[in-house]
Amino acid sequence: MAAPSTAWQDPVPLALNTAPVPEYGGGSLADLLPTLVAGQGVPLPGAAPGAPAAVIPELTPADRNCVFLIDGLGWQQIKDHPDEAPYLTSLLGSSRGGTGRPITVGFPATTATSLASVGTGLPPGAHGLPGYTVRDPATGALMNQLRWRPWTDPHVWQPYPTIFRLADAAGIHTAQVSSPTFERTPLTEVALSGGTFHGRLSGEERMDLAAAQLAAGDRSLVYTYYSEVDGKGHKFGMDSDAWRGQLMYVDRLAQRLAEQLPPRSALYITADHGMIDIPFDERSRIDFDEDWELRAGVALLGGEGRARHVYAVPGAEADVLTVWREVLGEQFWVASRDEAIAAGWFGPPGTVEERVHGRIGDVVAAAHDDVVITASVNEPRESQMVGMHGSMTPVEQLVPLLEVRS
Repeated sequence: MAAPSTAWQDPVPLALNTAPVPEYGGGSLADLLPTLVAGQGVPLPGAAPGAPAAVIPELTPADRNCVFLIDGLGWQQIKDHPDEAPYLTSLLGSSRGGTGRPITVGFPATTATSLASVGTGLPPGAHGLPGYTVRDPATGALMNQLRWRPWTDPHVWQPYPTIFRLADAAGIHTAQVSSPTFERTPLTEVALSGGTFHGRLSGEERMDLAAAQLAAGDRSLVYTYYSEVDGKGHKFGMDSDAWRGQLMYVDRLAQRLAEQLPPRSALYITADHGMIDIPFDERSRIDFDEDWELRAGVALLGGEGRARHVYAVPGAEADVLTVWREVLGEQFWVASRDEAIAAGWFGPPGTVEERVHGRIGDVVAAAHDDVVITASVNEPRESQMVGMHGSMTPVEQLVPLLEVRS
């Protein structure tokens, strides 16, 4: 007798326990700066007397530490492009203290969240920037945490001191070297401020000045940043000459900085997320603004294409969760707020603070497949991007922690 047909069975949603949760507490971006400054003797708040902070155990201390963060350059992108990035490729074996392994960025895998994790040493549920756009419980409006619109008091939104401020107060020579555009932004203030900010336009100037600032103290902590690998990926995709050109350029920048390290230095090259190119077809791009099922009962759509915060009309939370699971559950991990928190998406158990709870969607949808939820009317620019990121897939989550020592 023939086996019964499965053609008409209901789809089975992805089990939430299959989502690869970030490695908070010892293998994530949030653990990097606490590890470095702990090795420089900086006391960190929150740890019990004599207890170590959450650190990346594979790293060893250095007197002078430099972090070079390349926006959008994930682990897989380096592995896939050895010809364009020969220097970075040569360092893959040095990643994560010579283990040759990547670290994770945290959820969602997006710039505002990741930079806050880097700078504060906290997971998203504690620092309070849990997405690209999230609802402000005080106003009910969506808050863009990258562009800081609409305005809200930065130190109310993110009240913790940055690791840079703690290092500076402990006598570490502390500096950030980046584009002048970022000097006075609210995101810089809440995530990356402390010590001195040095604005330089060209990548070469940034590398040279970062090396000089590293040499300026017996104990130093220097951060430098480059954004255009991400910019070209969003606009043109990684299968483009523009993106490959940026990868070739940043590869030379990394080598330029590494060759100028003063004695007793460690350079760590990392990123805030990876990226994936999404085809322009109906299966790969689901338009929320044109989908009546997904819109039903939804008051606000936050997040971004591959990591959505969904805010329901009061009383409709359970119905919205049910519909999103039925429609998207084979392509997205779809969780209620409480389920996502309990699963550790935004940090280890107990780290999601009450002030952050309402910023997280009533429903959270994280892409598993090569698919995005666009919003062609309300997010026209974002909906036309080729390269996307945000979710927990390895290509988005895993980033290098390449190391050069002098």
